[in-house]
Amino acid sequence: MIKITFPDGSVREYEKGVDGQKIAESISPRLAQEVLACSVNGETVELNRPINEDASVKLLKFEDEEGKHAFWHTSAHLMAEALQELFPGTQFGIGPAIENGFYYDVVMPQGTTLTDADFPKIEKKMQELVQRKEPLVRKEISKQDAINFFAERGQTFKNELIQDLQDGNITTYTQGNFTDLCKGPHLMTTEKIKAIKIMSLAAAYWRGDATKSTMTRLYGITFPKKKMLDEYLAKLEEAKKRDHRKIGKEMELFFFSEKVGKGLPMWLPKGTAIRITLQDFLRKIQKRYGYQEVMTPHIGGKQLYVTSGHYAHYGKDSFQPINTPEENEEYMLKPMNCPHHCEIYAWQPRSYKDLPLRIAEFGTVYRYEQSGELHGLTRVRSFTQDDAHIFCRPDQVKGEFLRVMDIINIIFKALDFKEFEAQISLRDPNDKEKYIGSDEVWEKAEQAIIEACQEKGLNAKVEYGEAAFYGPKLDFMIKDAIGRKWQLGTIQVDYNLPERFNLEYTGADNEKHRPVMIHRAPFGSMERFIAVLIEHTAGHFPLWLIPDQVAVLPISDKFNDYAYKVSKYLNDNNVRAIVDDRSEKIGRKVRDNELKRIPYMLIVGEKEVNDNTVSVRKQGVGDQGTMNFEDFANKINEEVRQMTEKF
Repeated sequence: MIKITFPDGSVREYEKGVDGQKIAESISPRLAQEVLACSVNGETVELNRPINEDASVKLLKFEDEEGKHAFWHTSAHLMAEALQELFPGTQFGIGPAIENGFYYDVVMPQGTTLTDADFPKIEKKMQELVQRKEPLVRKEISKQDAINFFAERGQTFKNELIQDLQDGNITTYTQGNFTDLCKGPHLMTTEKIKAIKIMSLAAAYWRGDATKSTMTRLYGITFPKKKMLDEYLAKLEEAKKRDHRKIGKEMELFFFSEKVGKGLPMWLPKGTAIRITLQDFLRKIQKRYGYQEVMTPHIGGKQLYVTSGHYAHYGKDSFQPINTPEENEEYMLKPMNCPHHCEIYAWQPRSYKDLPLRIAEFGTVYRYEQSGELHGLTRVRSFTQDDAHIFCRPDQVKGEFLRVMDIINIIFKALDFKEFEAQISLRDPNDKEKYIGSDEVWEKAEQAIIEACQEKGLNAKVEYGEAAFYGPKLDFMIKDAIGRKWQLGTIQVDYNLPERFNLEYTGADNEKHRPVMIHRAPFGSMERFIAVLIEHTAGHFPLWLIPDQVAVLPISDKFNDYAYKVSKYLNDNNVRAIVDDRSEKIGRKVRDNELKRIPYMLIVGEKEVNDNTVSVRKQGVGDQGTMNFEDFANKINEEVRQMTEKF
């Protein structure tokens, strides 16, 4: 008998060789129907994989990320099987599960081009294959046999992948007439795939290398119930309405210019106003928490990034070095702010009494992203980080973590991000060689993060092996108004850069010591954060943040002077107001300003002029009656005060 420990700590005994499916059946018939895969000692495996020794087991359903991964990974194989039947001679690259669904990179047979018109027949073929209830059969295979197998079928991309694999560690999965090179995990059978949708196609390079073959990347998504697919497609429609690129254009926030360059956003006055307001908001908080703001150049000598390790790490993703007229002098557009901040720390001797030193910068950095990877503000080549670096003693790490968590919590509350998750990323205990720093400092840093989360009552998920090579970290994933997850805030502990830059402080013992460096960016980048905020709010920013709080709408041109009088009074009293003096009907003005998401509209005509009042209309609510415009200004300022007093 072997002992199986479940996530709740309970233990049951089973016969040696029991599998996840039998364990599920022993608990309940319903669970046996819903379970898709299982985690055995942290490794996700098929439900029919035998368990031969004591183990910790978690049964995975579709709501579990690992369960979705197995479901969508299997669906990628199902789609490939359908392509093989519909288009014999198709060559297959890779077909992974992704955050939402899966894709497969393929090269179609000569003379065949895959288009959107093919989607229905691919879906139909996949449904037909599901009806066969084909089991997925895992097989361990030698390297030479794998090479021979795929060579016979003309699958040159698979053979290229095999060359990088070690003999004795190669597996294939077969369902029906389709066999794929794969390490899994998968469902036991395709029969649980009930709802199928082919989403889109795109061009892709083999292994992401622009010098290699161009492939067709076919995206799809599947669910165990049709209702789940319907809900997903409805969410996609809502996401289209909230697309930050569309709303950014409607609200006149930003644009991209081909002449300026791809991935280089141009911020218009209203978008700039949002950025400045957010930056001032964070500056106010940082000042309260003891940060000092600095400014560093947009470029740095190449050797700076060689020293930091960023040249080795980001070299391919950075813009090429800039050569000057002086021989052998090279500069780079900075890919990170960290090395500059290390130099600021090092410019004068530091004592233990000087620590922690907290320096912050809204620093613009540059990374070369391939054209196909660019996407609005969420993937750009130039972005501004709300970067800060804390240099502290090892015994101060936990306290500084708590303070940064406070800042992130203030930001999330102020911007109405009510749901978020946190992940603690720690070292892989079985592969410590890939990390720098002693076991002692790692244990202290990891324990500091864990204790900080416990003190804040933050139920953070722990992931082993996800730490950066220089230290553990804490990442925050927010859930937006339609349930999508976005990674925003991050806090990282770094022993690497202080070592590389030989940073020191004199301790109380009068000896030299190495500081610990904490990286933190609550927004992440201004560009991405604003994109997420636009999509979360659908452009309906909080009143304190929206660039135009009020639009004054004269019913006709003869009331323009009064409209400007109202607008001037509002602006003089800290209410951001504009006048829409176009010679348009009032209904058109109202619709246009609603499209711009302006929270309040003040309609003025003959009655309002005579009574020295304004007719108030609120976005999404409608008419609010008439009032004196001085009282209206007080009302807006009070609303803003109540919103902002909590932070």
